[in-house]
Parts: sequence; structure tokens; C-alpha cells
Amino acid sequence: MSELHRKGVAELARSLAAREVSAVEAARHFLARATAHQALGAFVAVDADVTLAQARAADAKLAAGGAPALTGVPVAHKDIFVTTDFPTTAGSRILAGYRSPFDATVVRKLAEAGAVTLGKLSCDEFAMGSANENVAVPAVGFDAATPVRNPWDATRIPGGSSGGSAAAVAAGLAPAATGTDTGGSIRQPASFCGVTGIKPTYGRASRYGMVAFASSLDQAGPIARSAEDCALLLSAMCGPDLDRDSTSIDRPVEDFSRHLGESLDGLRIGVPKEFLGDGVAPGVRAAIDAALAEYEKLGAKRVAITLPRTELSIPVYYILAAAEASSNLSRFDGVKFGHRAKQYKDLADMYAKTREEGFGDEVKRRIMIGTYVLSHGYYDAYYLQAQKVRRMIADDFQQAFKDCDVIAGPAAPTVAWKLGEHGDDPVADYLADIFTLPGSLAGLPGMSLPVGFGEANMPVGLQLIGNYFGEAKLLNAAHRFQQATDWHQKMPEGF
Repeated sequence: MSELHRKGVAELARSLAAREVSAVEAARHFLARATAHQALGAFVAVDADVTLAQARAADAKLAAGGAPALTGVPVAHKDIFVTTDFPTTAGSRILAGYRSPFDATVVRKLAEAGAVTLGKLSCDEFAMGSANENVAVPAVGFDAATPVRNPWDATRIPGGSSGGSAAAVAAGLAPAATGTDTGGSIRQPASFCGVTGIKPTYGRASRYGMVAFASSLDQAGPIARSAEDCALLLSAMCGPDLDRDSTSIDRPVEDFSRHLGESLDGLRIGVPKEFLGDGVAPGVRAAIDAALAEYEKLGAKRVAITLPRTELSIPVYYILAAAEASSNLSRFDGVKFGHRAKQYKDLADMYAKTREEGFGDEVKRRIMIGTYVLSHGYYDAYYLQAQKVRRMIADDFQQAFKDCDVIAGPAAPTVAWKLGEHGDDPVADYLADIFTLPGSLAGLPGMSLPVGFGEANMPVGLQLIGNYFGEAKLLNAAHRFQQATDWHQKMPEGF
């Protein structure tokens, strides 16, 4: 039992199915770890009674036989997914005290697969951030809002916006967690925390019940220890949800583990020259080069490619995402749900004061930028041009995939930086997303897997990007690497 948290999802599921450990024992173990390591600030909501009730129901299913693959496996959810049994705040004061009357589709699907919910995890407010420092909601055990800390070094950020998810998995507070990726918010924190995370093709996982940031970019995905674990979770999370989500793809549920273990002989790995330029830290570059050399030993072939509009992805993303955010967040007005200002003169004053009190600085910044680029006289100059360049970025990927099967490079140009290091400079955070943004704008599947350590002995993640609906191929490439190495099995000291 003392080593239960070192087991990944697949191994734990096998132990539960074999009745070597009960779902209640597993739930108690992880709840105890979450309490013992509250100082990380990863959890924003826990309810032991709810979790243990789900665990007891899972044990009953296991005893009866024929239980789903994830029955009894504890999972924690990013606080961007609405849940009936736990409050949902999206990391914002404006949703303080909100309790959803329904579960997000991703949450429901994992529950149907047998997963037990441990609680809700901290995230940047409305998923807007690259460091998990834009948090307005106190974590469990704290009286005031606090950023999540990286378990490898508590003075550093875990990445964002799914920082709570990545930190919880890295520290062994949960075997797996859900995350969302708008511009890299699964892949970048997975890289910074030394865990594995995947963002599927846009539309694979339903957005129903995911508090919206940028609707044409937001996508759910899992964070776990290994590619095998992510394959199991993604298989449960994905599938059409056409009645509830207009962006859901009408494509049957897949078993994303079906290719695990296949040979990598002849796999063409494209390495864009733009991903290994001067801005990449030497330690990150060394870890990526070593990982690519390992792939060549496994039979893959390295191919030089180019993604010429990589640098344009930053201005394009921060125009389009802000524009969509300004539209999506207009629903938070103090009328229907969430926070409402106590003193106001009229309806317009209530709107203004509610949003002033409820939204944080980064959210306000993006709303203002988005409203500006959508305004009369600027729509054509900014928003429309950004959409055109977005199409060109997607075309660049299709050109590259003529010469390769998957694309590889660093998930981020540096390792996790110090808390507060970027101060009041939001652009520094924006620039850290340069390698994850292009794939998000194109709607492609992408993942990060741990491949070593860089500066300050902090984790480095290799990003793999596949063509549309190529998740199974990506997961196999990651799985074969993890069979040959042990980076994904390493845990920070003291956890």
C-alpha cells in the first residue's frame, strides 16, 4: 500500500481487477497523500465522503465481474470541468460557490468507465496562463489564493494552465488527471513536471461542460505517468457528443492502445529547424537530441522539415483566443450564476462592478484585447488576418507531413521558471508557448513525454505532433520510447 502511488493507471487497474487492492483502499491512499502534500496547492476541492462512496460502488462492480477497464482507478479533474459532486470555479472569483446541475461529458465518460473522482485541481483562471500563477481561488488548506508549486522544485512553477493536474500526477497525489489544452496547457505543464500528457485532435473529446475559454481551440485530454496510461484514459474520454457539442466530431470511439508495442522501424520523425533555434535552452536541446538519438536506435528515421510560420503562431493565437474569450466570458454578468456585486446603481453598473470584482487581471487583459480586435475598424485588420494566417499554419503542417509521419521537438524552450520570475510581463509567458501553439491552431493531436532533465535539474518534455486522428500512432511512438527508457518512472524526491 505504501507504494500504491507509484503505480500508473494501467498497473493499478490490473491490481484492482485482480482484487490485490480494493478501490476503497486506493481512494483512501490518494486522499491521504493529497492531505499530506497540501503545500503544493494542487487541489482546490476534495470531499472524502463522495470519493469513498464512488470507491465502494466500484468495489461492488469489481466483485460482480465484468467491470469496465478503469473501475476503481482514482482520477482528479481540472477545475475547468463542471461537476455535480464538487464545486466548479474555473479558478475565478466570479464563479465562487458555483455548483453545476450536470457533469461535463468528459467527467461522465470517465465515471462510466469506472473511474473514482478524487477532487478538483487548481488551474489558471479560465485556463488563461502558462504558469498557474493566475489563480484566484484558494487551494485546499489555504486561506488565500496561491499558485501551484512544481513538486520537483517548490520555488518553480508547474506550467499552465493545467498546472494542478500535472503537479498532482508528478507528486503521486493522483494516478491521472484531466486537463485542457487551448494553446499548450496539457503539453507544457506535462513537460515542466516530468509526466505524460496528450491533447487529441480538436473535436475528439466533447467540450460540453468544459468552461469555455476559446471555443475553436479548447480541447480536453489526460495527464498521467505513461503513454499506456494516457491511451486507456483517452479511449474512455473521447467519442461523439453531437447532441450537446456542436464542435464534436462524428467519429466512432477508438481503442487508442491498439497500436501499442508496434515496431518503429521506418517511422519518419520530422524535426522542424524552427523548433531547435537559438531560443532553446542548452539543457533542453541536449535532452531533445538524446531522445531523438534513442528513437533512431529504435528504428525511426530523423527527417529535417520546416514550419516557416512558427513565430507567427504567437500573435495569431493571442488575437484569436482573446477574441473568442471576450465573447465566451460575456455570460458572466452576475445575473444567472456565480458572483454578483453587492452594491450597484443599475443593471449596467451591476455588470461593471461584478466583472471588476470577479475577474482577475489576465482575464481582463484578454477580454479587452479580444473586444478591441473584434471592434469596428479593427476586425479586418486583426481578427480576419489572423484567421488567414491560421489557415497557412495548418497548411504548413500538411506540407510537412508529406515528408514525415510524426513531428518532434521540445514542448517548451526552457525548463520551468521560478515563481514570480516573469513578474508583470505577460508577454514572457506568452513566448513560452511558441512550440505548442502551432499544433493547437491547426487542431492537430500533440503530446509531451519526459525525456530527461535540463537546467537546474528540472524535467524536459519531448513534444510529438501527429496528423489528424493520429493519436494511436503518437501514443505508440511514446510507448516504445518509454519501454526503452525510464524517465517517465522518475518521481521528485520526498514524494
